[in-house]
Amino acid sequence: MNQVEILREWVLNSNNIVFFGGAGVSTESNIPDFRSVDGLYNQEYAYPPETILSHSFYQRHTDEFYRFYKKKMIFKEAKPNAAHLALARLEEQGKLKAVITQNIDGLHQMAGSREVLELHGSVHRNYCTRCGKFYDADYILESKGIPLCECGGIIKPDVVLYEEGLDYGTMQKAISYIAAADVLIIGGTSLTVYPAAGLVDYYRGRKLVLINKGATPMDSRADLVIAEPIGKTLQIFLE
Repeated sequence: MNQVEILREWVLNSNNIVFFGGAGVSTESNIPDFRSVDGLYNQEYAYPPETILSHSFYQRHTDEFYRFYKKKMIFKEAKPNAAHLALARLEEQGKLKAVITQNIDGLHQMAGSREVLELHGSVHRNYCTRCGKFYDADYILESKGIPLCECGGIIKPDVVLYEEGLDYGTMQKAISYIAAADVLIIGGTSLTVYPAAGLVDYYRGRKLVLINKGATPMDSRADLVIAEPIGKTLQIFLE
């Protein structure tokens, strides 16, 4: 049996699967990942993207932050790919209990997934820092300069910037799902960003699957490693 056939077998025989994914899940939807050769972090800007996407930069240079954010972080034309659609189908079949994602693009929900834990927030939620009113991504894109609320307050994306902590409730829920999972599938992530990457430590089962084009620090701990694009691999669950 090859690796993909083993994956199919494990999925067929489980009703307690959890998926944990990163930027690589969305690259097949033409959203650049952060650390590949062609990724967002290898392009040239006046400041490194890590600096621009930090809390302190957002506070000190809000206009510059938004110039970058509107152009490089919101992909309105992106559509779910085979990976998103396959995961939604597995949830519909009662096999997949939750999707835990580091992505902020909302493509899992667009594909039909219901239980999606967004560790880093979403570009589709933006809130006024003065009155708390929420705005969608279109409002941000259509605004000129710094997006302002009708009350005059500055609107901030509901995404976790560098220097900001992850939401405690979301992390606890993710830990619970992973700790109870029979099969844990990790895909499209280099597993180098903490604290998110540390979630793997809570898995207690013996069916840890890593699907990623490149090697990860966790490969030696995995029970099954598939070095292929995530969409190509999960396509089998749409056939």
